[in-house]
Amino acid sequence: MRFGLLLAACLYTTLAAAGPRARDLGIPFDGQPGPYNAITDVAGVTVGHTTLIGETDSKHQIRTGVTAVLPRGDKTDSLPSFAAWFSLNGNGEMTGTTWLEESGMLEGPVLLTNTHSVGVVRDAAIAWRVRHGDADNSGYWWSLPVVAETWDGYLNDINGFHVRAEHVDNAIASARSGAVAEGNVGGGTGMICHEFKCGIGTASRRVTVGKSTYTVGVLVQANYGMRDTLRIAGVPVGQHLREHRVYSEDAHDLETGSIIIVVATDAPLLPHQLKRLARRASLGLARNGSYSGNGSGDIFVAFSTANADGVKGATENVARFIGNDDLDPVFIGTVESTEEAIINAMVAATDLKGQDGHYALAIPHAALQDVLRRYGRLTIP
Repeated sequence: MRFGLLLAACLYTTLAAAGPRARDLGIPFDGQPGPYNAITDVAGVTVGHTTLIGETDSKHQIRTGVTAVLPRGDKTDSLPSFAAWFSLNGNGEMTGTTWLEESGMLEGPVLLTNTHSVGVVRDAAIAWRVRHGDADNSGYWWSLPVVAETWDGYLNDINGFHVRAEHVDNAIASARSGAVAEGNVGGGTGMICHEFKCGIGTASRRVTVGKSTYTVGVLVQANYGMRDTLRIAGVPVGQHLREHRVYSEDAHDLETGSIIIVVATDAPLLPHQLKRLARRASLGLARNGSYSGNGSGDIFVAFSTANADGVKGATENVARFIGNDDLDPVFIGTVESTEEAIINAMVAATDLKGQDGHYALAIPHAALQDVLRRYGRLTIP
C-alpha cells in the first residue's frame, strides 16, 4: 500500500465512531464512571491514535500504530505532572522510567506502540518537544520521554519497522478529550489478549474523599493472557468459550503477552502515592484472570493533573496531597477502572487477519452474554 493510502486509513480509524462497550452488553461492574467512562474524564487529559493497516506486499501485513496520552492536553509540552511507575513483571519496555523514578515527574506525553518501534517513537517524541517547547535554563532541549510497548508480531510485520515519526506526530496532534476510540486502534491495532482480538481500552471512576470528589481514569494497551484463565465479572468465561483460540490446545500454556496500563487522576497525590496507585492496577488486571506470567511485560504508569502550580520549577514550591489514611477510595477506583478498561478493549475489538495469514477473532458478544446469563451475572434480559 502506498503511504498516502496508509495515512488516510489511519485517520479514518482514529475518527471512527465507537461500537458497543462492555456495559452495553450488560456486563456488571462496580463503581460510578465519569461521563465518558474514559481516561479523558480526568480534566485536561487527551488521547490520540494513529492506526496503520495495510500491506507492503502479499507477505508483509501492517497491523500496528501509536497511541498518545497527553496528561495536560496542549500544555503537555511545557508543564510536567507528578508521576510514578511500577513493573509487575518486566518482560517489556517503558523508556524514561529511571528519571521518572528519580524526579517524580512525567515530562511530555505517554506513548504506546509495538515492541520494535519504541526507538523511533522515542526519538519522534523528543523532536516533537524540541519543536513545541522552550529550551531549559542551560539553553538546551532535554527530554527522556515515556514510551511503552507490547508485541504485535503475530498479526503485524513487526520487523518491517512501519511506524515512523509522522505517525507519532499525528497521534499527538489528533489527541482530544471526550470519547476515546477502543479496540483495533493506535498502538493496540495488532494486539491480542486471552487469545481474543484486543487492543486499546479505557474506563474511569468518580471517587469521594472526604468532602471532595475526584476522577480516576485508566487506559490500557492489552496484549496478555491465555484463554483458560479469562474471567469477566467473576465468571470463568475462558473455560466456556473454547473455540477459535490463537494458540492450539497442544501448544504452550505459558502467558507470553504484555499489558501497559496508564492511570490518570485529578486527585492531589505526591509521587510516592502515585507509585502506590500504579501498583493497584495489578489488582484490576488480576480480576480478569492474569497471573503475570514469566513472559508477560506488565508495566504501569500513574500521574496526577493536580498541583499545576507546584511543578513549574520554582526554587520553592507548595503542593497539596491527600493523606495516606484517606487514599482507599482512589485505590478502589483504580482497580475498578483497570478491570473494566481491559474488558472494554476486548469487547470493542473486531476480527483481524494479519501477517502470515494469522487470524485473531474478537470475543463473540452473544456467546459471552449467554455465559454470563447462565451465571446470573448479566444486567439485561
